[in-house]
Amino acid sequence: MLRHLLQRTLERSTSICSRWIISKKMNSQSQLLERNPKEIVDCVVIGAGVVGIAVARELALRGRDVLVIESAPTFGTGTSSRNSEVIHAGLYYPPNSLKAVFCVRGRRLLYNYCSSRGVPHKQIGKLIVATGSADIQKLNVLLERGTENGVEGLRIMEGFEAMRMEPELQCLKALLSPSSGIVDTHSLMLSLLGEAENHGATFSYNTTVISGHLEGDDIHIHVSETKNIEKCIGGCQPQPELTLIPNLVVNCAGLSAPYIAKRFNGIDNGVIPTSYYARGSYFTLSNTMSYPFRHLIYPIPEDGGLGVHVTLELDGHVKFGPDVEWVGELDYISTFLNKFDYSVCANRAEKFYPEIRRYYPNLKDGSLEPGYAGIRPKLSGPGKSPVDFVIQGEDIHGVRGLVNLFGIESPGLTSSMAIAEDIAFKFAG
Repeated sequence: MLRHLLQRTLERSTSICSRWIISKKMNSQSQLLERNPKEIVDCVVIGAGVVGIAVARELALRGRDVLVIESAPTFGTGTSSRNSEVIHAGLYYPPNSLKAVFCVRGRRLLYNYCSSRGVPHKQIGKLIVATGSADIQKLNVLLERGTENGVEGLRIMEGFEAMRMEPELQCLKALLSPSSGIVDTHSLMLSLLGEAENHGATFSYNTTVISGHLEGDDIHIHVSETKNIEKCIGGCQPQPELTLIPNLVVNCAGLSAPYIAKRFNGIDNGVIPTSYYARGSYFTLSNTMSYPFRHLIYPIPEDGGLGVHVTLELDGHVKFGPDVEWVGELDYISTFLNKFDYSVCANRAEKFYPEIRRYYPNLKDGSLEPGYAGIRPKLSGPGKSPVDFVIQGEDIHGVRGLVNLFGIESPGLTSSMAIAEDIAFKFAG
């Protein structure tokens, strides 16, 4: 089934023309690998989240033949569909960091793209609030950092001014970020995917990259159907059914990106950063006849995240979150298959109420209902300073034609088109 799918879809690419490799010598691989059909391809993108789709689109627009491999039955089922859907301005991140550069550039690209393609979005602005005297200096730091990063329109507001904008708000001061907004992530991904396909990109779902190896300068990617990987949970080693030999591989696998990289024989595992996973739950506001806020409301950032904040949906509904709950690692097969626990425990609301009431004192008991949860792919653990995005090329790991993306957490959604632009420019010629 997988063999038929890939053979059929890859025949659309003029650069490969159904060229089967049957005589290439394998270097100490198993007989099973030697028997597997092999296919030369141009570009392989691993993962069909928002970043992977954006990368595929950008490569396809530049005339490259692109195959996107996704283990799930459809696109965007992981982190891309389990976030706040916020378009960030770019004020939280150290100047000249990848997060800062890509967020500011990505925000502008994203607004332009959504406006021109009719993707639902709103530039509604954000208030970052100081609810205690100790928070005021932190607002000033964020103002300075955002200004240095090139974020437009930032200004400190007195509490009465902010509360005039948002009557339900309580704060001493606030930092206004007018360029922040929200976007319908699913519609965005669907639009990007459609453009990628219109320019020749192929998406292969229910397909998993399980490992790889090097033969000289060639990367060999081992692929199997997801349903066969599922049989290996807690037991056997997954077996490849097809080997792809691409010119360029972009590992955009999100939560499983480090595990995939570690299973590439020939890459020094020492250059692959340690992964940490921070689970975040969201609660929705119920039992209300009207919505209390018109802007995004954020507290001062906390360890591991940006605090339990107010996020608005495009229809005005209010949700609060995410919190930070550090979770342990899964075995690599479960990680490949995104087997994280995404349930929301109703009891976690007990911690939400006091956090929210610091800036929204009129929140009524019983008004929070469990929403959804997401997992952040982080590169720093509890109590550690945040770590920048990691985009690895040959200069780091020594493998020609391989690009690894690690730790693409927030602002990954906002940065997605800028990341794609950068990768296409640097690695795709």
